[in-house]
Amino acid sequence: MKKTRLCDLLGIEYPIIQGGMAWIANAELAAAVSNAGGLGLISPTAELDKTGDQISNLKQQLKKTRSLTSKPFGVNLPLQSPGIEDLIATVISEKVDILVTAAGNPATYTSRLKEAGIKVLHVVASVKHAQNAEKRGVDAVIAEGYEAGGHNGLDELTTFVLVPQVVDAVRIPVVAAGGIADARGVVAALALGADGVQMGTRFVATSECIAHPNFKEAILKASDTGTVITGRKLGPTRILKNPMANKLLEMEAAGASAEEMVSFIGTESRTHLGQVEGDLVNGQGYCGSVAGMIKEVQSVSEVMRGIIENYRAVLARLK
Repeated sequence: MKKTRLCDLLGIEYPIIQGGMAWIANAELAAAVSNAGGLGLISPTAELDKTGDQISNLKQQLKKTRSLTSKPFGVNLPLQSPGIEDLIATVISEKVDILVTAAGNPATYTSRLKEAGIKVLHVVASVKHAQNAEKRGVDAVIAEGYEAGGHNGLDELTTFVLVPQVVDAVRIPVVAAGGIADARGVVAALALGADGVQMGTRFVATSECIAHPNFKEAILKASDTGTVITGRKLGPTRILKNPMANKLLEMEAAGASAEEMVSFIGTESRTHLGQVEGDLVNGQGYCGSVAGMIKEVQSVSEVMRGIIENYRAVLARLK
């Protein structure tokens, strides 16, 4: 597989980054991705009890990851997270090498992180946001199309449209995210000018991921239309179609206010309920539309090997 600027920047063998999925991006998953040649990411809420302490949990996850791999790995932090100041301080004090930030202004912490020797990648959903992130000194941007699971950009730009425009607008490496699960997606992303890809949903359906079996099974059963965008008044969020999603859509169609939507959804525990506890009636599962392509749970090494081995075959078909 082609080595890109992203590989050189992060010290990884293959230009593949694992999504930093809040409740389920733990040490075992991150280490497996890193050991397979990609970049694993951990989340401060992975394996955390819904009322637990993120700081101590992040330290535990870092310690465990370091015991499982000697390869590069990173941390994922949404900048609007509660207690973000303490989380940033912890990332610095724990000498994390790579940080992926999202859902906030990169101007707030990037210079501080860079001074600490941390490489910073920022998730963007538009050209304007990518240019702003570059001006603020980030090392790379992750251009995420609205095919991706979880929270998405307000403009709902697709990966295929967003990535080449971001590539044309910035000089730093661009990572494509949203709708990628196999070698075809990787080749397509590189053809659009990206220096690598980020995959979330594909890594949920792996044996190392702590997601509940019900969540994994729902991904395997999902069709091409098995996910839906909800919560446009709050911010577009792609989730699996289920009773919870149907209720959200009904409320939106009936003109429910943002306050009413927030009241119904409650806290982030709805996501924990679906993804970790396996209640896909009352809970929700963040899931990319690429779920329709995923037909079996594999190990991380099998997923990575499949992409690497099929990469040349995909290229050969283009000749």
